[in-house]
Amino acid sequence: MPEAREHGPLPLILAFLTIFTGLVDAFSYMELGNVFVANITGNIIFLGFGLGGGGSVTGSALATLFFCVGAFLGGHLAFAGRVHRGVMLGVAAFLQTVPLATAALIVTWYGPGGTFERHVLIAVLATAMGWQLAIVRRVDVPDIRTVVVTTTITALIADSGQSREQAARRILSVGSLLAGAALGALLDRGISVVAPLWTGAALLPLIAVLSLRAARRADAGRWA
Repeated sequence: MPEAREHGPLPLILAFLTIFTGLVDAFSYMELGNVFVANITGNIIFLGFGLGGGGSVTGSALATLFFCVGAFLGGHLAFAGRVHRGVMLGVAAFLQTVPLATAALIVTWYGPGGTFERHVLIAVLATAMGWQLAIVRRVDVPDIRTVVVTTTITALIADSGQSREQAARRILSVGSLLAGAALGALLDRGISVVAPLWTGAALLPLIAVLSLRAARRADAGRWA
């Protein structure tokens, strides 16, 4: 059964944003002490482990707190009034470049090794990822939330009546996160610990330009 709302090029653009998420979470997990700045479900588990005596809770608690700060900013303070979804996503990606470049500069200048630096990086990156998910929820393309794929995988396997478009979108979402995480690990281990962040900071303006240009297409009104 066809979906009532069209989404134009948004699924593909959000796939690039999902790859970006994989890059950032690969860095945070490998360099900031087994902490996710985007996959907050994992942090809740780590936080539970810590509260039960299984390790430190500081990193997971910081990531969760500042993710919520970013989500509040993206959900309540950004884009008052009606805005084309392509414009919203494009402007949000441009703004997100600022904290990502800031984090990349911190790692370039000081490294991620010190406790203070790690905590600052967790706060900056988690805020950026909370902002991202809040905006993506407002863009509202089904199955592509860019920071989590548990529901998407379940729907892909469990939904017997899904259309080809739904299945393709779900596979794209899962594959993009997998690819981004793999690329982030390769960059971290093979080039430099800061390479995933600089790659992500370079990817965001590309996502922004693609979104803003798509919003100016002749058919943009069909998926506004």
